[in-house]
Amino acid sequence: MPQPEAARISGNWKALFICPNSKIVKELAPLLHHFLPAFTSHEVSSYPTRHQMADLLAAQQPSLCFLEVSEPSERGLALIPELLRIDPKLPIVVVLSSNDPELVLRCLRQGASDFLLLPFTIEQVDGALQKIARLHPGRTKSPGKVYCVMPAKGGCGASTIASNLAYQLKRLGDKRILLADLDPLAGTLSFLLKIKSSYSFMDVLQRSGEMDVDLWKAVVTSRQGVDVLLSPEVMAEGVSEVADARSIIEYARGTYELVVLDAGGVYGDWNLSQAQMADEILLITTNELTSLQAVQRALTYLDNNGVGRWKVKLIVNRYDRHVGLSKEVIGTALHTDIYHLMPADYDSIQKALMEGKPLAANTNFGKSVAGLVDRLGGSSEIPKKGTSLSGLLSLFSRTSS
Repeated sequence: MPQPEAARISGNWKALFICPNSKIVKELAPLLHHFLPAFTSHEVSSYPTRHQMADLLAAQQPSLCFLEVSEPSERGLALIPELLRIDPKLPIVVVLSSNDPELVLRCLRQGASDFLLLPFTIEQVDGALQKIARLHPGRTKSPGKVYCVMPAKGGCGASTIASNLAYQLKRLGDKRILLADLDPLAGTLSFLLKIKSSYSFMDVLQRSGEMDVDLWKAVVTSRQGVDVLLSPEVMAEGVSEVADARSIIEYARGTYELVVLDAGGVYGDWNLSQAQMADEILLITTNELTSLQAVQRALTYLDNNGVGRWKVKLIVNRYDRHVGLSKEVIGTALHTDIYHLMPADYDSIQKALMEGKPLAANTNFGKSVAGLVDRLGGSSEIPKKGTSLSGLLSLFSRTSS
């Protein structure tokens, strides 16, 4: 019997099916389409590994997951806490072939939100969806966009770019913006913006399972219309051992329209988790030869760890065509387009640093950041092609071999 329109649930839903039995998806999908007008899905026909799951959730960003748990049940059961480790607030509905009260209880204890039994009925699907919509109201809205600003090597001005980018992004409209300092060892945003806070991203990690609006408001600091999450002011216990930023990023992208991550570098699990979760990576370098070698190594590292080259945008900071390598040389040597050039503007940056403010829009650097925001927001610019410079290409070939 057709259900009344009132039974439909609003929102943009995306379901991840982890179901080796293809019959489950074939029977369940039509029922979901009936209750969820804006519904899309992604199917996985075998149980993924831990690494595959991390990439899968980062790429698909589902609002709920349907997980088949069939005999032998241990492998399916083990996926529940693993999925929640990557995304602590992901609603998981387990699908069971029979009504086994003990298995149902084990699934719920592992963290499943609800369960469905074959054969499916309209009533049980409706009940599960209504429960998820009630308990996880934020899952159905479009997730915020995450920019990860990464230095190819230290001292290239990535934090200055990240902080100014966050404030310039306000030009894209009335959006909630988060600037997060996720450099656990040498975070500088508190110094750049003259902000003091008793809390840091370590508090978010430690309380990720219970994070809510009130707790989040306590750990961030609002500065000129941008929320700022700081790194620890002093070396806290365990800060050097952090390995996964996914819980922070997942909560942030569910709360903000735009998120800017100030990463400490490219290497290691902590930085890699940021790169994997980000929609776009701004890789910062200067036009010194040593910095470009660092870019080449960084790009290789990201490639080898499954971070798509398509989302890496190369930004050359402190660019002066009279000093260091030219734009054409850089592009040709690295076999990649330069996305944006940032000028050397020492005096303006030092003045802003002393005042603890973003750079003025009328400075050379401020204008360049505004141009970067325009490109990120959709304005197009055709990059110039580099020229072939065999000597430098040969040098880079030798350093990478």
